[in-house]
Amino acid sequence: MKIIGREKLYEFKKKHSDAVSQIDAWEAETEIAEWKTSQDIKRRYASASFLADNHVIFNIKGNSYRLKIQISYKTKIVIVKNVGTHSEYMKW
Repeated sequence: MKIIGREKLYEFKKKHSDAVSQIDAWEAETEIAEWKTSQDIKRRYASASFLADNHVIFNIKGNSYRLKIQISYKTKIVIVKNVGTHSEYMKW
């Protein structure tokens, strides 16, 4: 998958060093992933939540942080929409 919006991940990692390894792992796994349906994501990320318009929420570092993406299965593009703390997530 192609990831768009990495600058949001970069800025987040600068502020939250405790999440760097998990964000880096998510990026690496997503780059080589070939997700065709939400079930492909769910098999790898059981706690992922699926919203309308192909938005997906991933828990990062347990439930401390959230990563919201939008995915196009057809074009194999993942767009990083938001990444933040659990309390920030409640405002998205």
